Amino acid sequence: MRDPHRRYQHARYIHATRVGLGVLLSIAVTSGFGWPHGEWATISLLIVIAGLQHHGNIRKRAAERAWGTLIGAVAGLLIIVQQTWLGHLPLTYALTAIACGICAYHAIGKGGYIALLAAITLVIVVGHGDNNLLDGAWRTLNVLVGIAIALLFSFALPLYATYSWRYRLAEALRECARAYANLGQADEASGERSKHLGKLNTLLVQLRSLMPSVSKEIDVPVERLENIQRSLRICISTLELLNATHGALGAPSADALPGVGARRIRDTLIGMSRALRFGTVARLARPRAADLAELKHTPGTPTVESALAEGFANEIENLRRQLLAIAPQWNIG
Repeated sequence: MRDPHRRYQHARYIHATRVGLGVLLSIAVTSGFGWPHGEWATISLLIVIAGLQHHGNIRKRAAERAWGTLIGAVAGLLIIVQQTWLGHLPLTYALTAIACGICAYHAIGKGGYIALLAAITLVIVVGHGDNNLLDGAWRTLNVLVGIAIALLFSFALPLYATYSWRYRLAEALRECARAYANLGQADEASGERSKHLGKLNTLLVQLRSLMPSVSKEIDVPVERLENIQRSLRICISTLELLNATHGALGAPSADALPGVGARRIRDTLIGMSRALRFGTVARLARPRAADLAELKHTPGTPTVESALAEGFANEIENLRRQLLAIAPQWNIG
């Protein structure tokens, strides 16, 4: 359970167990103290944590739900107060509808989830005008308790988005190494090359969806993660061009590409993959001068293949430097 990679592999089981225990604690707290409307604590917990397994996502969702709950609860309690004083039910309906309309206006765009939760909480607190002030206060308290329990369990064996980002990026780099090694092989291997490239594009999409949560968890600006994503995208695009060039021109194998140390490129890719997989940052160390010289273009007439391969090598080196620069942040246990 202390191994990040094993937690990543069994994330669904851990998440399911965590949610189940959270529901039990929510029921125990609200039933044990005899709080009315205790089911709203459990509902709130499920909304915050059930559909989100990553620590960064849960913190963000809990903060948004807390703000939405407070706004909706205050508005709802004010509507209940006017209903208690004036006893004018049509006015209560009108105020509820107006408040929900305002929330709907802000629900489309930035901060939309807060506005949506404010409207839902308002209706929970007010009901259809038949709730009293005490009921509204109890429902508000139960929702806040559910958020607190969700946050508590998000810290129990946390499933960081950083784990998913690290291991999927490691997998993408290894796929790059395999795709590069298959360049120039017999036509029968074209299906295998296409398989590797298709998997790389899938991983690229998955990595992008993780970046906002990773940025919050390890306190790295999204722009720096975007740069890493851009370098990986360039590498994948270059591999696709090299693959297409091979098909059109009958290019030689990766080992025979002029001006580029193909073996050193594959070793660098695999080294970065293992650094991400096992947290061995030493594998990201700067290559030796002899290795760098091997990657440089040799004198002679450049070809399409050599230019693409040299650009691929340069981008791999750029990616290695970027990963090394933020290694202390992503190398979490």
